[in-house]
Amino acid sequence: MSAQKIALAQINPLLGDLAGNAQLIHKAAQDAYSQSSTVVVTPELSLTGYPPEDLLLRPAFIEACELELKQLTEQLTQYTDLTVIVGHPKLTAAGLQNYASVLRNGKVIAGYAKQKLPNHEVFDEVRYFVPGNQACVFECDGISYGLILCEDAWHAGPAKQAHAAGAQILLVPNASPYHLKKESLRIEVLRGHIDQTKMPLVYVNAIGGQDELVFDGGSFALNSHGQVAMALPQFESTLGFVNVSSTGELEQGEITPTQSVEAQAYQALVLGVRDYVNKNRFPGVIIGLSGGVDSALVLAIAVDALGADQVRAVMMPSRYTADISWIDARELVKNLGVQYDEIPISGPVDALEQSLAEQFQGLKVDATEENIQARVRGTLLMALSNKTGRLVLTTGNKSEMAVGYCTLYGDMAGGFAVIKDISKTLVYLLCAYRNNIAHVIPERILTRAPSAELRPDQTDQDSLPSYEVLDGIVERCMEQNQSIAQIIAAGFDAESVEKVTRLIKLNEYKRRQAPPGVRVTTRAFGRDWRYPITSKFRA
Repeated sequence: MSAQKIALAQINPLLGDLAGNAQLIHKAAQDAYSQSSTVVVTPELSLTGYPPEDLLLRPAFIEACELELKQLTEQLTQYTDLTVIVGHPKLTAAGLQNYASVLRNGKVIAGYAKQKLPNHEVFDEVRYFVPGNQACVFECDGISYGLILCEDAWHAGPAKQAHAAGAQILLVPNASPYHLKKESLRIEVLRGHIDQTKMPLVYVNAIGGQDELVFDGGSFALNSHGQVAMALPQFESTLGFVNVSSTGELEQGEITPTQSVEAQAYQALVLGVRDYVNKNRFPGVIIGLSGGVDSALVLAIAVDALGADQVRAVMMPSRYTADISWIDARELVKNLGVQYDEIPISGPVDALEQSLAEQFQGLKVDATEENIQARVRGTLLMALSNKTGRLVLTTGNKSEMAVGYCTLYGDMAGGFAVIKDISKTLVYLLCAYRNNIAHVIPERILTRAPSAELRPDQTDQDSLPSYEVLDGIVERCMEQNQSIAQIIAAGFDAESVEKVTRLIKLNEYKRRQAPPGVRVTTRAFGRDWRYPITSKFRA
């Protein structure tokens, strides 16, 4: 048994770009080989990207994957005796499987079909794959490696099975989407397997944004005592290494320190925006500024993701826009260095109201007139988007989306909802985090009372509970599935609980029409919130 080096290829695949992803894998293998690695582990479904969703139902896609894998296997022959693990879909006698092939010297020397197919939260692998049931153990210079895939690591069986089949070190390729505090949860779960098998393990995770999901990387290795032997940074493409001693133990390597929750959430948003814009080949983005905290945060994220030259901010004042909103917006864009335009909306709003005057005669002024203002702004932003090709980033937060404090075809109009899974209270924390890096968001934006500025002296709390109360109720109801009685028992006012939970139910039809956005919590409105619009039930 000889000492070895395992390379952890924390790569950012582009879903469906088979040739491009194969090139990423090849480059990782080349770099690993140049540094005397013996084994290279790439993420789950590294050849396709994750999740391929209904591409998996197309025979042409599966055939293209098979051809690309064959070509990649041949290309890797130049790296003599290097073992490379590649994730891909594979059509077997059992059906289509989520598979990992072990490549060496131009051959597939072993393979593993994922056994535990996730069918919860954002996952629906049962729709596409059939599970495997066999262990995969292969030998490399006297050390036996076991292989399991992603969800398998959250169950005891697959790791035990690999150990029983003779594995000394467990390799775990992943495409594990991020949510707050998930990095510590992964380590905690995997330590449980080590307690039972005493096998050290290497966990390799993808990074990158894919529609609503963000993969954070954060790959790591645990020794046979469950101690972190090495850890890679989150939200970065990188190649890391861990050495294996002649006794089969993982040696201590470099450990990237854990970041704060605010730092993780902010970087997840930046990565989500960058990849959504760049992978879909938009030339830049447009953001409607209000002088408020939400649009300020979105603008800062966009600049950090794309660079100031790809970001355009538009202020669209109405007769209700406060002077301080103008002043703060101008200071913000100056600090961030983006293109900035001001387009007053009084003229279009007056024209629409005049057109509707006869229809509205005898009816009192209400939210209809407020929404006309929001919809004029949405129309202007979408016109600029059409003309320039740039993507409109919307600025609504999770608190507003939950209770419908947003306007269809108004502030909801756009292509990507950056902070749709960020509560209002977290918005303020993220602004503070960004200002600690460099003070770009004017202090008054963070201290003034939030307002939509659609009527005189309006504030959000005219029609909503305080955001501390609102966010607490939304989190318990929507993310934790607590009942109304449980939320009230936790100390929340019964009237507020009844109001917020009723609004969550009533506004499902709005959320169905919202653009996708980055998921950072354990449950976001989108992929893992599947409530019927038409439903009479309410607890």
